[in-house]
This record gives sequence, C-alpha cells and structure tokens, in this order.
Amino acid sequence: MTLQQVVEAHGVRLRPFRAADTADVVAACADPLTQRFIPGMPAPYTETDARWWIDAGAPAVWTGGGAVYAVADPATDRLLGGVGLSNPVPARGQAEVGYWVRPAARGRGVAAAATRALSEHAFDTGTVRLELLTDPENGPSQRVALAAGFHHEGVRRSAGARRDGVRHDLLAWVRLTDDPPGPAARLLPDLPGGVLTDQVVALRRLAPDDAELMYRLHSRPEVVANQAPPVPPERSAIERRCRLAESGWLTGDIARLLITDVASGEPAGSCGLSYTDVSSGEGSIGYALLPDWRGRGYATRAVRLLAGWAFGPAGIARLTAGTVPENTASHRVLERVGFHREALQRARLPGLAGVRLDDLTFALLPADLR
Repeated sequence: MTLQQVVEAHGVRLRPFRAADTADVVAACADPLTQRFIPGMPAPYTETDARWWIDAGAPAVWTGGGAVYAVADPATDRLLGGVGLSNPVPARGQAEVGYWVRPAARGRGVAAAATRALSEHAFDTGTVRLELLTDPENGPSQRVALAAGFHHEGVRRSAGARRDGVRHDLLAWVRLTDDPPGPAARLLPDLPGGVLTDQVVALRRLAPDDAELMYRLHSRPEVVANQAPPVPPERSAIERRCRLAESGWLTGDIARLLITDVASGEPAGSCGLSYTDVSSGEGSIGYALLPDWRGRGYATRAVRLLAGWAFGPAGIARLTAGTVPENTASHRVLERVGFHREALQRARLPGLAGVRLDDLTFALLPADLR
C-alpha cells in the first residue's frame, strides 16, 4: 500500500498536517464529543498536544505502516478534521479507518466525504477490506459509516475502553473493494421528516431523554404481564435501550418509537418494529400505552401508522404480532388495523418459575391494512 501525500476527492482535500493547523486541532480534540469517543485522547487537550501530534505523532503513524491526513477545505485549505488508516494487516489487505471533525465543520458531510476519499484511494493502492469501529452510542459516527458505503458486520465484544477503564462493545462496519459505490443500503430507513403522524398521534424515534417515561411505562404491572418472561425491567436496562435506540435503527436491529399526542405533545406510549426474517421480508411489531391514553384509539392509530411505514419505505412484505391469549384489548387493536389471527403456538414463550406461555400470533399483509 503506497498512498499519496495529497488526495482530493468528494469535495475535500486530504493532506499532511501543518503548523498552521494547531489552533484547529486543539478546537477539535479538546471538544467533549471527540474526548468521549476517541480513546487515548489527552485530557485536557492543549496546544502542546497539538504541536506534538503535527510534528511527531502524525509522522509516526506513517512510519508504522498506517496513514493520517488533515482534512481540509479545497477552497481555503483550512483544517476541517482528520482521517487515517491504522492497524494494517498486509496479509489480509486490511486496515481500519478513523476520523474526527472540528465542531465548526460538523453537519456538513465532512467525515463521510473524507472517509469515502481515503477508502477509494486505499482500494486503488491495494487494500481490499476496510473496517470502521464505532461506539454503539455514537449515532453520528454510524451514519458516517453508512454514508461512506460501509456495511454493518457485527459486534466486537469488549473491544473498546472508556476513560474510567470500563470495557464496552464496538460495532464493526466494513467496506470491500468490490462493494458498490455510494451509501450502504439500510434495512430500516429514517422516518420521512423524522416523524409519522395522522395529525392525532405522532411517532418519532426513541431518544435518551425518554428513559424515565419508558421505565414508568414498561414497569407497570399490566405491561409486564404481557411480556415474555413477565419480569419488570431494570432501570439501567431501559436507560441503555434509549441510549442505543439510534444504533438499533441504523444497524437494522429494531426501530423503537415514542407515541405522542399531537395536540398536547405529551407522550402516550411506545411501539417498535423489527425484522423477524429478512430473507422473506417478515417483520414484527409491539406496542404499549400509558393508562391515561388508553381507550381513545391511540394504539390503533400508532399501529396503523407503523404498518404503513413498514409496508412502504421499510419494504416489509408481511407483519406479525405476538400476544398472550388473555390480552383481548391488544387483540382488538390488531383486528381494527386489519391483522388476522393466524396461530396459537402452545408453550412458545418463557414464563416464570419454569412455566411456559402460549403465544397467539396475528399477521397482516399490505392488502389487509385498513
């Protein structure tokens, strides 16, 4: 792998770092977001650290078989960020991509453009496989990976470490030299305009700030009773679920949504959609409402909105919903949307103390949606 010192593509210039970049390197690397997601970054990050990086750190990466570039604006040559290759495995034709962007340049597609430019140049010079590792809570970085054509490949268990020494998983994204150009396709696309609404209820992606509400909803006895197994959730598990909602959506694992009342903006409940069988185009939904919003048709509206999005932008061909046989209120919701009772699967689900629970399954096809 013999990389050029200057690469210009996709609206960015990749070049060596220079002394004139010092102030911008400090602004980027002292930023709390950079500090949070790039392990080993000095804290606090000072001008001395930036000068060391420009004079010694970056050149050492090249000497060690990697590569590191300043990402600059082609019109002004001002530093926008940094991008590089590390952990090369020549026998596999493999390397790992990393990047950062100074705060003032974020939200402009700089990281994705730089990653695309470097990836294509690496492929042109002999690399065949590039990896990109992201923190599961770093949604923006995962969006960069997708925009740059990287596909979610799996989880590297305990591959990362936070400043307090606690180990955590990393998500692995991969691009191969013969992958098609352009952004990677997603199983679960974004909602149009970030929301689904019928002007009475609205659905939006679950967020970290929804943790208290979600804990209050999903720890209610009647909600717990309709789960399998019927065990109240830990608050920490709900908080983590909300922090990882963006990641679950981007990796195609699950779309978690909050149901809100349009008139007041108040939260009414939650719902979710996940693929149960990608190859056959089958997905599954679930939902729950807070007591004050029950009996108003809100669950029916939410399920109808979610099903319409599933059959449309998400490209799902068939939806299922599993319920305990005694949950007649949920059965009525599903039937009003157009679901048909399809099967009673005896002892399919885990209960308490070794008891098994029956699962009454409903199914919906696009033509059934009312």
